[in-house]
Amino acid sequence: MATFEYLARQSDGKSAKGSMEAVSESAVADKLIARGSFPISIKESNTKHDLMQIDLGEFFQSKTVDIQDLVMFSRQMYSLTKAGIPLTRSIRGLMDTSNCKPIKSALESIYADLNSGTNLATSFSRHSNIFSELYVSLVHVGENSGRLEESFAQISAYLELEQETAQRIKSATRYPVIVFSLIIGALFIINIFVIPQFARMFDSFNAGELPLATRILISTSEFFVDFWFHLVIGMSLFFVLIKQYRKTNNGKIFWDQKKLKIPIFGSIIYRSLLARFSRSFSMMSRSGMPLINSLNVIAKVVDNQWVANHITNMRDGVERGESISSVAKKSEMFSPLILQMINVGEETGQLDEMLDEVADFYENQVDYDLKKISDYIEPILIVFIGVIVLILALGVYLPMWDLASSSKSG
Repeated sequence: MATFEYLARQSDGKSAKGSMEAVSESAVADKLIARGSFPISIKESNTKHDLMQIDLGEFFQSKTVDIQDLVMFSRQMYSLTKAGIPLTRSIRGLMDTSNCKPIKSALESIYADLNSGTNLATSFSRHSNIFSELYVSLVHVGENSGRLEESFAQISAYLELEQETAQRIKSATRYPVIVFSLIIGALFIINIFVIPQFARMFDSFNAGELPLATRILISTSEFFVDFWFHLVIGMSLFFVLIKQYRKTNNGKIFWDQKKLKIPIFGSIIYRSLLARFSRSFSMMSRSGMPLINSLNVIAKVVDNQWVANHITNMRDGVERGESISSVAKKSEMFSPLILQMINVGEETGQLDEMLDEVADFYENQVDYDLKKISDYIEPILIVFIGVIVLILALGVYLPMWDLASSSKSG
């Protein structure tokens, strides 16, 4: 939920200005009209309170709360609101029973806010480290439409899908990550401890000029031994600089675009993002939020700045009066089949259902690729390991063969 600055004219003719927390400009206008004021100008504030900052690297998940705890909280809120229990009693009960300290601390603040007359969405927005803007927006829509239990049902269902996807990705990438880590560790050990022993042995044999492969191995090993401290410092500085660059807007766009082109993994990441976009867009469309507001919120919380820029361009097109199918085509993010499904959904008034179909399509593709990822990576790992073993074997055994040959001829 954002903070907006407004200028309005009151019923007595006097002007009034101030700031207000709301999901969109239209929500601010509605609140001002309800107070008897006529809005003259409304714009989003450039300066926000620290608690209102949205982390673009997060979607529903947060750094302080495990997604499983957030799933459980959302399920409990759904059950309590569906049963008709007042919000203050619901929050109080969850506050007493929650085992997650960050959520429990947030609930204490939310409980105090509710008792002071603040609505639930605004109370949630003050804890953006736990509740993302998308989460808050859906709660806001549920409050205003009187269907809060449906909002929590949608949120909990989506969180479960996110959790399953994250677990599948971790499971699929665990094997190659472990193998690559072991290979890198083995190379360090070989260069620092093993090859120096062979170098001393060759020197003691007076083997003369060593083969090229052996000289390369020994030189590499000497470089590691002599400059290992410099390498560690240099790599640390390099990663720090990369991390700082990625925090800039240009750095985010550059990195987020390049990681979508990583062999094997890039296409999986891209389809996962499109599935997430389609699923969240469907949720917000079904909840009744206007297209512009939906796209604006999704652009702020999607986990890729390059994709977020495309979504922002789509929002700008909708603001100019273009159809969602038209701006989706201009974005060049979707395949012709998906564009056709979006067009059908728009024409039939069933956009949310078609977006769910799109999300299912991409999620099935991601699931298939994750299951096959080992088949893709294993040949690459085998070739990589084979090349390393070949270089080591040639470097170590060629001098021995030369020594053996010279001793026989002698």
